[in-house]
Amino acid sequence: MKVTRDREKISRANSPVVTIGNFDGVHLGHQALLKEVVTKAKSIGGESIVLTFHPHPLAAIAPHLKPQFLTTLDEKLSLFERAGIMHTICLEFSSALAATPPATFVNDVLNRGIGVREVYVGKTFKFGKDRAGTIEDLIRLGPEMGFHVTPILSVQMEGETVSSSIIRKRIQEGRVAEAGRLLGRQYTIAGIVQKGEKNGSAMGYPTANIPLSVDRVIPPSGVYATIATIDAIRYHSVSYIGTRPTFHGTEQLLEVHVFDMEADLYGKHMVVGFSEYVRGDMVFPDATSLARQIENDVRHAHQVLATPGAETY
Repeated sequence: MKVTRDREKISRANSPVVTIGNFDGVHLGHQALLKEVVTKAKSIGGESIVLTFHPHPLAAIAPHLKPQFLTTLDEKLSLFERAGIMHTICLEFSSALAATPPATFVNDVLNRGIGVREVYVGKTFKFGKDRAGTIEDLIRLGPEMGFHVTPILSVQMEGETVSSSIIRKRIQEGRVAEAGRLLGRQYTIAGIVQKGEKNGSAMGYPTANIPLSVDRVIPPSGVYATIATIDAIRYHSVSYIGTRPTFHGTEQLLEVHVFDMEADLYGKHMVVGFSEYVRGDMVFPDATSLARQIENDVRHAHQVLATPGAETY
C-alpha cells in the first residue's frame, strides 16, 4: 500500500474512490466502509484511497483533555492495507487545516489534489472548519467538481451502532470480549518487552513487562486471558494490568505470562490481544498467596482460551 504524508506530494490518481475519516480502531463499521471503497475501485479499475489525519484532531485541538485512542497510526495503516486499500493519504492535522472551510477543503484536496471520482462516507460525516461540513454539502458540491457521493449506513450490533466511542467505553469497563466483537478482532496493546523486577520469575511465573502509553485506551487494573504474538507466532497467555500493590509498585504496567515459553523476551516486540476479563486487582499478604492466585488465574485463562472463538475475540 502506498502512503503519502506530505500534502504537497498528493497527485491526481486513476479514477480514485475515496473515504475520509479518523478511523480510530478500524472497527466493523469502518471495515464495512473500506470494503465498499475497495469493491467500487475494483469495479471501475480505479484506486482505493483512505484520506485520514494525524495527529487525531482531538489530540491536536484539545490536548488538555488527554484523549486516548484504540489504535496508533501504524496500526491503522496496517489494517487499511489488510482491508485491500491501495493508497492512504495521511494529512497532518494542523491549525491551518482545522481552519479550512469545507468547500475549500473539497476543492483543494479532493478535487484539485486527488481528482476524486467517488466518495464513500458515513451518513454522520463532518469536515472542515468547526466541523461545519456535512454529507449534504459533499453531495451538493459533487456534481460541480465531478465526483459522486455514496452515504454508508452505520453497522448495528446487538441493538446499538458500532462506534469508536462505544468500544472505548467497553474497554474502560473491562468488557474486552464485547469490545472485540465490535472491532471484529481482539483489542490489542503492543510494545517492546522491558526488564522488570523479576517478582513473577521468583514465584514461578515469569512475565514480559510492557510499558503503557498515556494516550492509549487501557482496560481496568486486573487479570485477563490474552493472546501474545511474538515474531508472528501466537501464544496463549495471562496478563496483568496494574501497579503491583502487593509489591508496593507505583507505575502501571502490562505484565504478560506466556504459556509454554522459556525464551528470553527482553527487547522483543509483543502484541497482546485481550480475550476476556478474569478478575480485578487485589492486594495479597505475601508472595506465596499471590502465587496461589496466579495458579488459579492461569487455569482460568487456559479454560477461556480453549473456548472456540476465544482467539478471535
